[in-house]
Amino acid sequence: MADIVTLKALCEELKLDPREARERLRAAASEAKANPELAKARKPRTPWQWVKGSKALLEAKRALSN
Repeated sequence: MADIVTLKALCEELKLDPREARERLRAAASEAKANPELAKARKPRTPWQWVKGSKALLEAKRALSN
């Protein structure tokens, strides 16, 4: 089974508040042209989580580091 990275783990790694991180991710996912993989991976009403090493995870990290 693939390793899963949760929003909680990502927030701990980047030292971010989870509430602020969710706001940034929603904004980034709504920009489908800039973050196509993140937009495809987003499913409403489900937890933010990604497969380790996926393009969507890289886009999420980039969105949270800005």
